[in-house]
Amino acid sequence: MNRFDFTPYRRSTVGFDRLFDLLENNARSSGGENYPPFNIERRGDDAFRITLAIAGFRADDLDITAQQNLLTVVGRKREEQTDGEMLHVGIANRGFERRFELADFVRVANADLADGLLVIDLIREVPEAMKPKKIAVGRKGLEIVQDDSDQDSRAA
Repeated sequence: MNRFDFTPYRRSTVGFDRLFDLLENNARSSGGENYPPFNIERRGDDAFRITLAIAGFRADDLDITAQQNLLTVVGRKREEQTDGEMLHVGIANRGFERRFELADFVRVANADLADGLLVIDLIREVPEAMKPKKIAVGRKGLEIVQDDSDQDSRAA
């Protein structure tokens, strides 16, 4: 049995429903479909790269769509005419649809196709209002410290 029961966690947490739904849906839908093969690479604290091996596809055959929290890559294979009779077909010649769930504030920076590899660069850009801020306690109440150099000049 590959299914994990999230019920106890759902009862004791608030606001994590989306995360539990993602985990359950991913476990349900991962029925062995592994075409095209891909890599996911962390390239920094807020930078990622997805590389898909899609030999035989051209840029015109691909449709990359980024929505809120979802990246979809669709490849439509065109029919190719051969001059001779095919004796063995070992190169995958089929279309595909690959979906990647993205975290909040992750956006596609660019996509490039070269040498049979589709490279998609992703960047996480957290809005300034959502970034952690250092709070200093002053005599007149709380004040937000923007820069450590400002705090040093006030202390002197």
